[in-house]
Amino acid sequence: MEKIGAGTAIFRSAPMAVMHNDVEYNFRQESDFFYLTGFDEPEAVALLAPHHEEHKFVLFVQPKDPEKETWHGYRVGVDAAKERYGADAVYPIAELNEHLPKYLENADRIYYRLNRDRDFNQTVMDHWQRLLTTYGKRGTGPVAIENVGFILQQMRVIKSDTELERMRRAIAISVEAHNVAREMTQPGRYEYEIQAEMEHIFRKQGGQGPAYPSIVASGPNACILHYTSNNRQMQDGEVLLIDAGCSYDYYNADITRTFPVGERFTDEQRILYELVLAAQRAAIAQIKPGNTYNAFHDAAVKVLTEGLVRLGLLVGEVDKLIEEEKYKPFYMHKTGHWLGLDVHDLGPYKIGKESWHPLHPRQVVTVEPGLYIGPDIKLAEEQPEVPARWRGIGIRIEDDVLVTPTGNEVLTAAVPK
Repeated sequence: MEKIGAGTAIFRSAPMAVMHNDVEYNFRQESDFFYLTGFDEPEAVALLAPHHEEHKFVLFVQPKDPEKETWHGYRVGVDAAKERYGADAVYPIAELNEHLPKYLENADRIYYRLNRDRDFNQTVMDHWQRLLTTYGKRGTGPVAIENVGFILQQMRVIKSDTELERMRRAIAISVEAHNVAREMTQPGRYEYEIQAEMEHIFRKQGGQGPAYPSIVASGPNACILHYTSNNRQMQDGEVLLIDAGCSYDYYNADITRTFPVGERFTDEQRILYELVLAAQRAAIAQIKPGNTYNAFHDAAVKVLTEGLVRLGLLVGEVDKLIEEEKYKPFYMHKTGHWLGLDVHDLGPYKIGKESWHPLHPRQVVTVEPGLYIGPDIKLAEEQPEVPARWRGIGIRIEDDVLVTPTGNEVLTAAVPK
């Protein structure tokens, strides 16, 4: 509210998503809405109006309805929402259009982020346009709409003690699941068996379930970045890449490990694994306050490119190969992202076109370099053909790393590498 001053910010809850026909997915609140309110029901709107004399935090929620609650579950209701969530005023959601104007008419602007709820986007625009038509007579009212996301991303990227506590719990559950998965992996098992056991642990330990669709990718499937079919039978002599994390009280873990399906890596698998591990170590060393966000990606790319040249998989001068992005057929993604309420969490990466944001304490990033040599990999004409012995190997290693005042803490270190 300090940041929006005389403005009014509007937040809409997440919609119910349909799985098929009239069957809905389990509800998951919109992250900004949950971050600001803790309210975990659909069909709700939150207002922040610091300029209003009485009501600076306002909620619109579904009222109590015994018949509907019998079918769809209990609601907090209007009266309890005010007490439980600390709102200055709470109204039934059906009265939104009636009450919304009085929280907008004296605001100098509306803070709102357009989203996939097009009907509600239009509701906000309609109210704004009506106020604009009467601005000349009243002399007050919002003259602009500003994206509130730019304010929230600056806030959400810095984690509070409470947020870090929840992330540590999500990570602890994920660590257990990854360690069990490694122990039960053997030739002849199916990828979905590993997935099922991991997600069983997520729920058994109090998590909400997987933070994202679990990736359990054996053999050539490890070269597919977002592989989620998880239906292949694992074979001896292959690697298994697992990218999976638990969500706990809306906060997420994100861990990737790659290891042999059988007892040992092949020589080629080991060489690539150790190269990716060296790249990850170099990247993690760059996670500290004051370093810019791109520093850890650049460190990983340099180690990977040097290694590919050393192995004869790329030919040329390292700096030029990096400048021309010749490494991208082997490594096509960035080395990490913000982590928090969303797996790819809110947070600024760049300042303008050229400058990168510096890292600050209490930010959490993933660090996940990889190498993917698909069966059908193709390089530029001036590059050599990749020998068959390297093809079909995918390696990724990912940790969740907290920026501390003096450096970093690898939160996921309890999963062996």
